[in-house]
Amino acid sequence: MVSEAPSSRLFRTVRGEEPERLDRLVVRHLADIPRLSRTRIQEWIDAGRVRVDGAAVTRSSLRLRPGAEVEVLFPGARPHPPPVAQNIPLSILYEDDALLAVDKPPGMVAHPTPGHADGTLVNALLFHLGKAEGGAGLVSRLDRGTSGVLLVAKAPGVHARLTRILRGGAVEKEYLAVVYGPVPLPKGRIDRRILRDPQDPRRRTTSRSEGQTASTLWERLAETPGAEPGIALLRCRLLTGRTHQIRVHLEAEGMPIVGDPVYGAPRWKGLGDPDLADRCRAFPRQALHAWRLRFPHPWTGAALEVVAPVPSDVAGLLAAAGLSPLPEDL
Repeated sequence: MVSEAPSSRLFRTVRGEEPERLDRLVVRHLADIPRLSRTRIQEWIDAGRVRVDGAAVTRSSLRLRPGAEVEVLFPGARPHPPPVAQNIPLSILYEDDALLAVDKPPGMVAHPTPGHADGTLVNALLFHLGKAEGGAGLVSRLDRGTSGVLLVAKAPGVHARLTRILRGGAVEKEYLAVVYGPVPLPKGRIDRRILRDPQDPRRRTTSRSEGQTASTLWERLAETPGAEPGIALLRCRLLTGRTHQIRVHLEAEGMPIVGDPVYGAPRWKGLGDPDLADRCRAFPRQALHAWRLRFPHPWTGAALEVVAPVPSDVAGLLAAAGLSPLPEDL
């Protein structure tokens, strides 16, 4: 039986690298395809066969922001229709004429992909912004199973300014993570390089000598009492912004996130509380929440702080572990 050739290739630009022309970026990521020239790639871009964050682009010289998702549609494959507006409820945390911040629920995909044509955050944003179709200016990104704050620019100029602010390190990103204990120290810093797992391109792994530099600060906010193994609530601050950074860093330090389908571990088996063990085993996603974002406004420079409340599933998990009420600043 002969397998069908793939209809498209999907990849994401790497955070921390210098912006690269779209045509050169695509050539580099498709280097495994014989006799594929840069001229041919430019023809594909002109024909709308390259999409960035779900929207077709036709400018080969475009330099992409870090973390952008690029899909190359091979000739012969049917083009995907542009995202359309859908009346999907949004939780708006902040909005003005330049930008908005939304609280993405767990399970929602950020923008359309081959496996998720609609029902995404982009579809909801198009409706909210009064657009019939096209793209939305997502500035930040969260995995499908991660909840919390996402930034959206309302105009290309705002998007460019926010991207420069992010790249310049003027943004503070804090996450909450529920992990399996024990957590032996009250706080710490993780400095481990991150690279693509050679055994599974969907995963990342850590190294002391290879890959991109990555640093995460963490602080233990609460932990189940007693000598038996339990769970803990950590506050994590990103000093760099690598793909899956918090998830892979905490796993490498022996503190895997509860429910993580990629980097987790069945540590619920060792929990002393049977009810808590059942809740952790059944938790449907990584217990990771993008909690707080601090950044200067792209136009005025005024300091902004946006906080996404702790979601009900994470709050319920913490309550089952006896870690409720939460610390006052949450």
